[in-house]
Amino acid sequence: MDWIRKALITVLSVVLCFYTIVFVNYNIMQPQSALAIFVMLGMVLCFLVFPIAPQVAEPGLELATTDPGQFAFRKKLWRIEMVSRWILAILTVVCFGYIVIQSEPLFKNYWAEGMAGPSSLGDRAGDENGVDFWIGIIGLLLVLEATRRCIGWIVPALAIVFILHAYFAPDLPDWLLPHQGMTWKAISSATFLQSSGVLGPAAGVMFKYVFLFVVFGAFLEMSGATQFIIDFSQKMFGRSVGGPAKVAVIGSGLMGSLSGSAVANAVTTGSFTIPMMRNAGFEPKVAGGITAAAATGGALVPPVMGAGAYMMLDFVKPTVTFLEIARAAVIPAFLYYFSLWMIVHYYSKRVGAGLVGVPDQRKTRPISWYEALVFFGALGFLVLLLCLGFSPFKAVTGSLAVILFLAIFRKQLGLGSILRLLAVIVFLGAMFGHQFTVELAHTPEFENSVFTSFLATSWVNPTTGVIGSRQVFDSLLNSSFIGMIAFLTFGLLLEFVRWLLNSESRPQFTLALKGAARNGIALVAASACVGIIIGIVQSTSMANEFAENIKSIVETSLLLALIGIMGCSLVLGMGVPSVVCYLLMATLMGSLLGELGVAPLAAHLFIFYYGMMSMVTPPVALAAYASASIANAPIMSTAISSFKFSLVGFTLPFMFIYRPALLMMGLPGETYFWGNSVVSVVASVLGVIALAAGVTGYMRSNLNLLLRTGLVVAALLLLAPNVGGRTTGLFVNIAGAVLLCVIATLNRPNISVKVAGEG
Repeated sequence: MDWIRKALITVLSVVLCFYTIVFVNYNIMQPQSALAIFVMLGMVLCFLVFPIAPQVAEPGLELATTDPGQFAFRKKLWRIEMVSRWILAILTVVCFGYIVIQSEPLFKNYWAEGMAGPSSLGDRAGDENGVDFWIGIIGLLLVLEATRRCIGWIVPALAIVFILHAYFAPDLPDWLLPHQGMTWKAISSATFLQSSGVLGPAAGVMFKYVFLFVVFGAFLEMSGATQFIIDFSQKMFGRSVGGPAKVAVIGSGLMGSLSGSAVANAVTTGSFTIPMMRNAGFEPKVAGGITAAAATGGALVPPVMGAGAYMMLDFVKPTVTFLEIARAAVIPAFLYYFSLWMIVHYYSKRVGAGLVGVPDQRKTRPISWYEALVFFGALGFLVLLLCLGFSPFKAVTGSLAVILFLAIFRKQLGLGSILRLLAVIVFLGAMFGHQFTVELAHTPEFENSVFTSFLATSWVNPTTGVIGSRQVFDSLLNSSFIGMIAFLTFGLLLEFVRWLLNSESRPQFTLALKGAARNGIALVAASACVGIIIGIVQSTSMANEFAENIKSIVETSLLLALIGIMGCSLVLGMGVPSVVCYLLMATLMGSLLGELGVAPLAAHLFIFYYGMMSMVTPPVALAAYASASIANAPIMSTAISSFKFSLVGFTLPFMFIYRPALLMMGLPGETYFWGNSVVSVVASVLGVIALAAGVTGYMRSNLNLLLRTGLVVAALLLLAPNVGGRTTGLFVNIAGAVLLCVIATLNRPNISVKVAGEG
């Protein structure tokens, strides 16, 4: 009967992706109800996909003959596990379904009694009945278990600590931040039933932004854009010193600019680049380390930035726009990849790796201009919509529509000429046919209906009364969403018919949606669990007291505060998705740096960067783990290697806090001047070169210990922030530049090593 579970996983994966695309763009439900269904679908999938423990698996038939007793025991354990999965999935539907029924006006006849008669769940906050309470407690336990299955014990354990702290707070000593405490009824309300906990801002960010980008990345890969990135990088840099490693660096940067996931980036690009690097003479742990470091940096590259930019909009608004966030991230992202490029270059020179085994460029697969069109079309349209002021979720949906329309013409999709023509007709027919629904808004059936949001919008500017170009563009964009949904439905139905006919064609749409759902399950569960912590924090004085205590410790020392936040981010980020780490740290410490004089945007970028760098920080470095599995390398050695290659990434946040010109921002109370950015970038580039040479032990030739030490000192002087003010800082940078030039002059080229490195 396991086929029922697998079939349901496929169906729910498709439903979750469709639901997110539709309900993020069309508001036809109460926000809490929409979030409840989103989290419910994610958690049901979690229980159906992830076992109670990795060791619990269906025993193979070979065990029945070699050890019948063990086979019988394992079979019984597997059956118990399967029953428990269904029970947990059903309980999840009951708990979240209860919230939907008790929140939606459509089910008003089923609302429970409040102080003033039947009232919604939100209206009876603080006056929940016994059924509400137990639904909240059971739902809370389900969220904790789902998160444990997906990402381990770290976040659930932290949530449990916060829950216990909230209950026992009145009896705690002063150093443990006591407060008036919360009853179990209040905890149930704050963490699960009301809109500040599980169905609060963390799940909202996942729903509106992050999950859409997961779907976006899945279809980007399906359309062939990933292959273009690899082909392009290989054509450009494959024959240079350290070519395969440079392909990994550039490929991951391009891929990360759209996908935003370090682990997904490592797996996607690493499957191509790691074998290339190993064939070219790189050790397996080094190949995995370079891939992990490059993949991690991808989440720092605009416009996607691991969806961090869109989460910052919720925390920093209304003082910051998306374009300001993207602009601020450009220079740090460039410096990160430039540093990685230089470290790879010098390392390849030193060990003589990089050309042996690299395919002859004349024999490699030629660049597909169709795949290039998909990549640049998706990226360009996404940036265009964001620049025009569209909301992030609308921008990514519009870019997804472009990808899917272009995917019609991809040969690998398996559509013949007739089916391809039919697909175009379905997409464009639904899109332009939707335009005629604009008149329905004035009919009695649709007037004041929730379904009005599905209708086309008018081309007429309501202010001037004439057709406006912006109104036409908005209307066609909205209609393209309908065309996209129609085409997706067409593709899925076609694959279902092929399956019924036992066709051997690959179900591209189904696999893309399943992959997106599988990648998003952990994020949905983790965001729900983080919501428990946020609900507790917002219901108590804990966050303010915590920030005050930290502030009293660091007093006026910004450096100590930064070091403390860095340490907390790296620790909390162990084994946790970076977006979850950011949400936690932004909730607990987001205001602390602002009180110490740091601009809110710079403070949140600092927190986000270190949450991201936890992907390559031993002992738990998820991006390095993913790369190690592909490279067949020891996990810890690969993690240490990734840490070394991404070393500059750990200094960048300190640099831009003290030197906001790197974020294209001025100091507090100062007008931004572009010349300051030029000076900062030049000093940083020279510092990166010095650090890369010092770390790898090679510049123009092999470096002895004295010269390596000198280069590290030069890097510190160049990368040091404006110590003692801008003028003093400039002289410090000049001293570093002079030291770099002296060492570069003393380090004479080693001809034999150079020849080995170049082939």
